[in-house]
Amino acid sequence: MNSAARALDAAQLTACDREPIHLLGTLQPHGFLLAVQGPELRIVQASQNVPDRPGRAGADVIGRPLTEVFPGIAGALAGAATPQPEGEGARYLRTLDLDTADGPRRYDLAVHRSGPLAVVELEEAAAGADADLSLDALSPRLNAFVESLHRAGTVADLCGLLAAEARRVTGFDRALVYRFDRDWHGTVVAEDGNGVLPSYLDLRFPASDIPAQARELYRRNRLRIIPDAGYVPVPIVPAVPPSTGAPLDLSHSILRSVSPVHVEYMRNMGTMASMSVSILVDGRLWGLISCHNKAPRRVPLQARNACDLLTRVFALQLAAKERSAGAEERLRLGAVGGRLLGYMTEADSFAAGLVAHADDLLALAEAEGVAIVAGDQCRLVGRTPAKAEVQRLCEWLAARDGDEDVFATDALAEVYPPAADFTEVASGLLAIAVSQTSPNAVLWFRPEVVQTVRWGGDPTKAATPDPAGGPMRLHPRTSFEIWKETLRGRALPWSVAQIDAAKDLRAAILGIVLRRAEELAALSEELQRSNKELEAFSYSVSHDLRAPFRHIVGYSELLRTREGDRLSDKGRHYLDTIVEAAFSAGTLVDSLLTFSQMGRNALKRVFGDMNLLVEEVRRKVMRDVPAGRQIRWQVGSLGRVYADPVMLRLVVENLLSNAVKYSRGRPDAVIEVGRAPDDRGEAVFFVRDNGIGFDMAYVNKLFGVFQRLHRVEEFEGTGIGLANVRRIVERHGGRVWAEGALGQGATFHFTLPDRMEAR
Repeated sequence: MNSAARALDAAQLTACDREPIHLLGTLQPHGFLLAVQGPELRIVQASQNVPDRPGRAGADVIGRPLTEVFPGIAGALAGAATPQPEGEGARYLRTLDLDTADGPRRYDLAVHRSGPLAVVELEEAAAGADADLSLDALSPRLNAFVESLHRAGTVADLCGLLAAEARRVTGFDRALVYRFDRDWHGTVVAEDGNGVLPSYLDLRFPASDIPAQARELYRRNRLRIIPDAGYVPVPIVPAVPPSTGAPLDLSHSILRSVSPVHVEYMRNMGTMASMSVSILVDGRLWGLISCHNKAPRRVPLQARNACDLLTRVFALQLAAKERSAGAEERLRLGAVGGRLLGYMTEADSFAAGLVAHADDLLALAEAEGVAIVAGDQCRLVGRTPAKAEVQRLCEWLAARDGDEDVFATDALAEVYPPAADFTEVASGLLAIAVSQTSPNAVLWFRPEVVQTVRWGGDPTKAATPDPAGGPMRLHPRTSFEIWKETLRGRALPWSVAQIDAAKDLRAAILGIVLRRAEELAALSEELQRSNKELEAFSYSVSHDLRAPFRHIVGYSELLRTREGDRLSDKGRHYLDTIVEAAFSAGTLVDSLLTFSQMGRNALKRVFGDMNLLVEEVRRKVMRDVPAGRQIRWQVGSLGRVYADPVMLRLVVENLLSNAVKYSRGRPDAVIEVGRAPDDRGEAVFFVRDNGIGFDMAYVNKLFGVFQRLHRVEEFEGTGIGLANVRRIVERHGGRVWAEGALGQGATFHFTLPDRMEAR
């Protein structure tokens, strides 16, 4: 993140997080607290503002049974239907009158549990808690609010209704609906006010304004009120009771005092009273209703309870809308995923099926670019980084700790710094791994979306030393004037439905790959059986056919030697033809045997210098060239290769021999051997001559067994050399092809996988 807020030192940012705000040991003074223990409800802790009773000091309560000190409170607790479960918020029981030294006072009684203790809180009833705030009086307003929520078309409309109704019920000067983002920064998405306080609509506030432990308290205790930010905290005594040995946990307290940092924050905002209600959606903290008043203000318990009810109804409606929108998106993406599954099933490979229908593949994640990495191939569609960058990104993803099959981020450069070089096309990344053994993946990309954020004041906080020598402390901001910041390196975030659609596609791909692996296993078994039959056939050819040819040649020589004088010239010519044909047939049998064995010999790859190999083969080929023939050789820089040297020698020998043979009619024969540049991760070699060439209409016959484009009378050979070339190159993982024209020479190309170590 490039904002000033993210630039703060981590220790400074967590200073507030370490403050134990649920264990402050103090209360706000508009009520008092009693912590009781055991069946006799013995008071083990109390706030120092317990009111004096007629003839007895309020401080004289520790260690006494509640029935003796406040029998009315004890009776209310005994009349509760069920004890409050541990971990739940305070429950209002009733409003009662207590006799005090100053006369009768009305209190709202609430109770919650804190470990072995029952925490009893008595909040002095606010002025105005009358019949206008009774449930019967509020019901028409609540019903109207619920109906308006049903009619709201968008989440923004829902938030606007909630802000207006919360301010109407409480009478505060301003009511805000505040929504958290993924980094826990909050944005004011709705507001209702009377003009006394400034508007904060659409402003963003940094996560440090509501630190982590405060957010957790908001999740556990939905409602908090501060009637007067100028209050003097009331201590709870003793701070640590002997019976528990721990400070009292006030997480669910109604009267809990707040952090001094928060009180200072309120004063800096110009507000002396506030109330917040947590908005929980499926148990997570979605946001807050935050109400403020310029002057101190007490809000009756009935009004606060009404706001809590409004918020719960709002949260249910909000969750319903989010689920409905999510369901619609899932249905739409499910249809796209179904089509992609069909395409992959029909194609030769899952990658081919996806690339052939790139529009649907992009639509599945609403991305602008996608890369499919499968084996040694990287296919790119739309706006993406370069192939080399995608392959390095895949390697980084594969090397990450954990078993993440799906990776999603809308700020890639924050977790993968090299992505800073291509944020304009790939600030957002959604990736699925489609192999457990190699970095094969599908990666969707989203471009950078530059945003201008309006903060409610400079989000940085000055760290100041603790006068007592403690750690640095974040000082609350004193200004809330609009502070603009430009955010870069971020894309639109991926939705849950899009991430789930990517997971489903991954499962589909793995299913197809597994099915094809089973098919290949069956095919491999069949090929092994066929290979055994071929071996038997090869042995039969080598043994049974070669012997008759030897006999033909042998008896023909005997006939020439013993009976040659009796033969006419025509007879001797016939005899020579028989011998020549027998030799030719034997050569064909040997070539066929060599070709059949070529696929069974294991490759023994090593690194080697291609120029040295070509020079050795060139010298060997030139031994059979007549002394008077001139050939001009042009051999470029060929580099190193990783291949089986014996088989690669056969490839080079076949290609150079053919070039010499088919250019012998040229008085100025030129043969060129070179290496061409390529960006597909291959080493591309070529052999070019200026010989008789060939017609490209028959190029597909060149690499077939016993396929010839010229008569034997013109050029000798069996027609199996180029078939061996193709078989050897393909076994290395390469390709072969040829180009030519009649009378203008020919060029034969072959490739080998390029390895960094060979360069």
